[in-house]
Amino acid sequence: MKTTAGAIDIAQEAVTELREALARAGIRLPSLGLDVVTLAADPPGPLVELGCCTVETARLLAAALPPGEESRS
Repeated sequence: MKTTAGAIDIAQEAVTELREALARAGIRLPSLGLDVVTLAADPPGPLVELGCCTVETARLLAAALPPGEESRS
């Protein structure tokens, strides 16, 4: 069973990993972080809050994702 601190630490590590991966692709999500409401649950079930982004950032995200199976030949 995960401890409260352990679940939050794991979630924060995931946020850090995502932030770093996005930065390597030239993408910054200013609101990226943990959703505080889900941290208050007992036990906590942390969710990652991606937040809002500009149209330009949305396009950068779309371009950074690999094509789906239907697009591969």
